[in-house]
Amino acid sequence: MNRPKNSKRSAIVVGIAVMGSRLMGLLREVIFAYMFGAAKLSDVFLAAFRIPNLLRDLFAEGALSTAFIATFTKTWEKEGPESSWRLARLVISTLILILGLICIVGIIFSPEVVFLTSGGFKGDLANPDKFALTVKMTRILFPFILFVSVAAVVMGMLNARHIFGIPASASTLFNIVSVISGVILACLFDPQMDWFHPHFGERAVYGWCLGVLLGGLAQLAIQLPPLWGLGFRFKWKLDFRDPALRTVMMLMVPSVIAGSAVQVNVLVSNQFASHENGAVSWLYYAFRLVQLPIGIFGVAIATVTLPAVARQHALDDLKAFGKTVEEALRFGFYLTLPASVGMAVIAGPVIQLIYEHGTFTAESTAQTALALQAYTIGLAGYSGIKILVPCFYAMQPPKFESHPERSFWSSFSYFVMNIVLFTPARVSLIGIALNLVLCFVLYFYLHLGHVGLALTTGLVAVLNFLQLVYAMQKKIDLGTPGNWLSFFGRMMPATLACGLVVFLGDRYLLVGRSAHSLLGAGILFLNIGVAGAVYFGLSMLLGLPESMELATFIKRKLGR
Repeated sequence: MNRPKNSKRSAIVVGIAVMGSRLMGLLREVIFAYMFGAAKLSDVFLAAFRIPNLLRDLFAEGALSTAFIATFTKTWEKEGPESSWRLARLVISTLILILGLICIVGIIFSPEVVFLTSGGFKGDLANPDKFALTVKMTRILFPFILFVSVAAVVMGMLNARHIFGIPASASTLFNIVSVISGVILACLFDPQMDWFHPHFGERAVYGWCLGVLLGGLAQLAIQLPPLWGLGFRFKWKLDFRDPALRTVMMLMVPSVIAGSAVQVNVLVSNQFASHENGAVSWLYYAFRLVQLPIGIFGVAIATVTLPAVARQHALDDLKAFGKTVEEALRFGFYLTLPASVGMAVIAGPVIQLIYEHGTFTAESTAQTALALQAYTIGLAGYSGIKILVPCFYAMQPPKFESHPERSFWSSFSYFVMNIVLFTPARVSLIGIALNLVLCFVLYFYLHLGHVGLALTTGLVAVLNFLQLVYAMQKKIDLGTPGNWLSFFGRMMPATLACGLVVFLGDRYLLVGRSAHSLLGAGILFLNIGVAGAVYFGLSMLLGLPESMELATFIKRKLGR
């Protein structure tokens, strides 16, 4: 029987697994940047991949995971494993049917989809075939959403049974397979290229697209053995009248809206950026670096928090619920705030070291660094949203209730109104509207270009997070103001010291040295390591419980 584990320790385990995944993902981006740089072909692929990737984030790994894990956990606690496995079969079968149809429609109407997301490509006189290439690659990549969506359901089942390591490592295999197969296929499709003087053409990008699809299949395959070990056996089953399935599907509606802010805002930024050659790539590479700490810290903490709070709410233990959320937020701040400060200070050298190879130029490094600095403003907000949004669904999600005296459309209208009034959905809609206004102002009127788009995304994330915290505090006890002041009062000196060490190292040791050189890279890593040690050491001296928990975990692992 699987038993609940300590949330912080589970978060650390998941964080380590996610760190491996993100580092492999970073390697994938480095190889891609080396091959295609930050120009026409990279803009085309990234714009095409953003569409199925957005649907994956929004529906599969966002809304579906949140709705499914909460319902699956409560079903397991109240009705037992057989009912839970039946629900899983229903969800997977329904998912394959619906997403299969979405893929077909998406492939047919790819020109219209690309115009909505990257309309600026159509008016690019310097690259008249840019729009057509994006349409072709979008059609190749659309099935990606089907593979990773089923993988997300499998991950949800494993997480609900307190198995976190393998699901968190699944995306590592995705990155490994997509890189290896992508490079091999790119070379096979474009046999005349010169690896040491890369000038990869259109055919090579098609090979990279197929590699991404193979990686999606691998991400699903690695999770099947542990699921089989839990006793799950898949059988095709469709029953749209099943109450549990309808609960999951109805939960997905507000979850899609509530979780859509960051993804939709990034998509809106992509539409604006498509009018500036290279801007789509600059924003993408910068946001990928921001996603590294979000994935390692925010997603890891959220992954282990959701099953815990769903169980606590099912048992009506609101005191434990509030304590879990408070600890999750504190741990998220403890890890993300110093990361955001450090990334903002040394954005240039880090991007130079990671990306500036092959066809990725110094100009691309400078522009990507500016975007990264703007994005870091919202890093803690991104992570906090990842933690808080699922907690609202575990507490009191909107429900679709049909009454004999009320027509279906009347019941549906009532449900829609509940969604609009539901805090995460309302906050998300406000954020999307605010993002659109700020993008217009900063991009077209203040002429801040892609930096203004990144800044808007970061600011909106912070504002959305603050609204969620305010609403959550009114429902449950997240700790007294005194406790939070004590926490920030001890954490901020350590954070500032960390930032100061990074700044001094960048100003006096790295100045005039390329991060590509052995000495420059060594100084950069030493600078980051010393800054991290200073932060951890000061937080220990100041008595932060999060540092004690982390130190205990490290000692236990080293003592094995």
